[in-house]
Amino acid sequence: MSTSPTPEEREKKDAEAKAKEQEEQAKLPYKWTQTIGDVDITVPVPSNLKGRDLIVAIKKSSLQVGIKGQTPIIDGPLPKEIHTDESTWTLETTSSPTHKEIALHLDKINKMEWWPHVVTTAPKIDTSKITPENSKLSDLDGETRGMVEKMMYDQRQKELGKPTSEEEGKMAMLRKFQAQHPEMDFSKAKMN
Repeated sequence: MSTSPTPEEREKKDAEAKAKEQEEQAKLPYKWTQTIGDVDITVPVPSNLKGRDLIVAIKKSSLQVGIKGQTPIIDGPLPKEIHTDESTWTLETTSSPTHKEIALHLDKINKMEWWPHVVTTAPKIDTSKITPENSKLSDLDGETRGMVEKMMYDQRQKELGKPTSEEEGKMAMLRKFQAQHPEMDFSKAKMN
């Protein structure tokens, strides 16, 4: 018989996993962040380099970033496909006199999925622990926005003890049926 871990054991295990993940991510030769729709990567390079000294190949399902004549800094397949026309890179100066940064912006095709890593050869992060940024209803596409607004309306109705939009629809259909069939007696009908 297996027993599930206590909350303390689970918390300790989560903390250990998070520490391991942070250690692995800190060892990467780049930093990266993501939103549900895109990935941003910064790669430090020596300050004496110019754009022509770099190799940056952003493809639909792979990424290569490096300095010409050297082993690539990032090289491998992406976990999911990107829009190459909407993905960019720039070489930016920083406050440090010793290095610049290659800043990459990758536009995800699937804007409903978190990436566990930048390239599939890199260590994964636990995407189930990601807390998404708050978004505004106006940021959503029409269909998603309508669905979210309906859910919010239904939630408010439930809190007020009133019928949800689905229940209102059923009651309207019943009223219409009653109007079409006045000869029928609905006084003892039970609705649930």
